[in-house]
Amino acid sequence: MATMYYEKDADLSLLENKTVGIIGYGSQGHAHALNLKDSGVDVVVGLYEGSSSWPKAQEAGLQVATVAEAAEKSAIITMLIPDTTQPTVYRESILPYLNSGKTLMFAHGFNIHFNTVVPPATIDVSMVAPKAPGHRMREVFTKGSGVPALLAIHQDVSGKARDIGLAYAKGIGCTRAGVLNTTFKEETETDLFGEQAVLCGGVTSLIKAAFETLVEAGYQPESAYFEVLHELKLIVDLMYQGGMGYMRYSVSDTAEYGDYSRGPQVVDAHVKENMKRVLTDIQNGTFAKEWITENDEGRPRFNRMRREDAEHPIEKVGKELRAMMPWLKEQV
Repeated sequence: MATMYYEKDADLSLLENKTVGIIGYGSQGHAHALNLKDSGVDVVVGLYEGSSSWPKAQEAGLQVATVAEAAEKSAIITMLIPDTTQPTVYRESILPYLNSGKTLMFAHGFNIHFNTVVPPATIDVSMVAPKAPGHRMREVFTKGSGVPALLAIHQDVSGKARDIGLAYAKGIGCTRAGVLNTTFKEETETDLFGEQAVLCGGVTSLIKAAFETLVEAGYQPESAYFEVLHELKLIVDLMYQGGMGYMRYSVSDTAEYGDYSRGPQVVDAHVKENMKRVLTDIQNGTFAKEWITENDEGRPRFNRMRREDAEHPIEKVGKELRAMMPWLKEQV
């Protein structure tokens, strides 16, 4: 049985008289910084000089400094910049200030797990990974709730790494929903697999294939868009609320029967074998090496694939249809 932590398991007072340096002010960075500030924690946001986020953070009432300045003055340093930029920023602006007794924290285990960031043996290294985009994390926090998170400890020099991690998780609101104990390895590999096989890669590939199948069969692109993309939110919301069983309870018997009888024809044993290959590439480091090389080479394949998918017919049709539904912007 997995170990879960909640409000009663965390002591926020462990962060008293400690400055927390939040490196980055993007999706995750702004949520961590603001939630911690609202919880009474002393926060400094570390950014590069000239960052467009600098005035945004200041307007939100946060103290802002360069990454090096934030790292020097902080007892806890949380890396919330993209995985691909972390190693360079770490070496140039953080490593020189990692004195004994400090904590280096992450929200994703990629760079620790694949050894592109190797911290000194004299500090605590931990991870608190909220399982939601930053804007959602901030939204539910302001409403008195929180999003779940994962907690992992890579180095526990002080003997208090887990307690500090839980205090941090409480500060950003995650112990309100539950914090799952895990490892850097498990978080990294399952996170990458989830993104590639289901949440991003799997879903978008399934939607495009279904859209193309209907359009090639002579159906209107607009009708295809509504059936295979627009209605997806309804189904996902039902599963989010009560699992697959609640979704099946909520749809028609015809839809439920089609689910049982035709779903496995689309996502069959062959698809599962492909998923296993994807997972193997994650586990043995093939994906990490490929992604690091892609960035070193200027992202030629990444940019080509981004451009090609942006030009897919479903994007054109969707843009036109969404323009007729202005209320959608209010939900973002």
